Amino acid sequence: MTRIASLLASGFMMVLPLSFASLSSASATMPEAATALFEAKTVAARDGALSTLEAAAPKDPASAYAAGAGEFFTALELLASGLHRHGFESPQSFMLPLMQLPVPDNPNPEPLTYEQFRAILVAFRDRLAKSAATLGSVPAEADIGMVIDLTHAGIDLNEDGMIAPDESMAAIMAALSHGSIQQGDAAPTLTFRFDRADGYWLQGYAEFLMAQADFWLAHDFKGTFDGSFHMLFPRAKLPLQDILVPPPSEMGSSIFSSEWRIADFISMVHMINWPVVEPERRKAARQELLEMIRLSREDWKAIRVETDNDREWLPGPQQKGENPLTGLEVGEEQVQAWLATLTMAEDLLEGRALLPHFRITGKGINMKRFFDEPKPFDLVLSITGPGIAPYLESGKILTSEDFDQIQREFGGGGFLMFALWFN
Repeated sequence: MTRIASLLASGFMMVLPLSFASLSSASATMPEAATALFEAKTVAARDGALSTLEAAAPKDPASAYAAGAGEFFTALELLASGLHRHGFESPQSFMLPLMQLPVPDNPNPEPLTYEQFRAILVAFRDRLAKSAATLGSVPAEADIGMVIDLTHAGIDLNEDGMIAPDESMAAIMAALSHGSIQQGDAAPTLTFRFDRADGYWLQGYAEFLMAQADFWLAHDFKGTFDGSFHMLFPRAKLPLQDILVPPPSEMGSSIFSSEWRIADFISMVHMINWPVVEPERRKAARQELLEMIRLSREDWKAIRVETDNDREWLPGPQQKGENPLTGLEVGEEQVQAWLATLTMAEDLLEGRALLPHFRITGKGINMKRFFDEPKPFDLVLSITGPGIAPYLESGKILTSEDFDQIQREFGGGGFLMFALWFN
């Protein structure tokens, strides 16, 4: 796979769920239920506040904004709870972007079937769709302002009905960043004022995660599940558990810390040969990625007309100061490069430009047809060439120089960090 293909694939596959927050104080227009939602210490209190906001959402943009955010993080909670129930052990790998949540150990996991795992993904995807629709109902001109402390709100990772400090968004992000985000006395101040532009940002991330879930659900991946998911759920009574999972004393704490997990990861890659069972979902994934691109443009359009500079989550060039969480500062060059990146990605998804393949000259991959004319997905054969042969066409093929020109504006290796932050 060429450099550009690899980088674009990484950009589409990776995501840090940085979107959760806690309302430490609010503008005068924020409803009380929003404070209750983001400050709740129990799932019951949180869900009660969310129901109140959802009921008020059709007539109150502030309630819709808060409700959409609440629906987003409860989608993550649905996923985390389902994984925890069956003894999930996170791979902490960008290769499995939906499987990175720092789910606590479960000493008594329930058995897991392929059908149950699909049901977890469906519930996750459908709640994200609800969040996107709610956020999309907020008028563009709505005056939104929430001062948010990321250390207060969280999700229930271990299904005990409580939202504990170690389940806060700050703690979760620290785990996802492998400790690069400090906590405690030395931690940066993680308080931001979320405004209307940030609603587009969050809605875009919902679309991005929906696309990932829909791509999985479009296919029958039971063979991969039966043959390798004991790597992720080592005590959930999967078919090969008794044969291939070692005793607990030999397992190790990291997904790649022992030979058995490396072997199972290789098996997983080899077994990604998935028949299409719900073709409409693969088509939907492309539309969701296109919607993510549209929302990112709306986000930057809104950011660039802001005149304040008040604890910005994603500041424009006119709002000086670096983000205390990412350590990044945005200039006009980065904004222009990002907008060009969106155009490049949109051209690929619409088939106006073709994705190159390292061993094929004169033709490129039509990604619109890849999604809209789905055929069985074989990862290894796609990398080596035969799997993408049906989608090859002559036309405008992106080159490494096309991407390098954009990447240089982000300081070389900084592109991926900016991409994860910018959405």
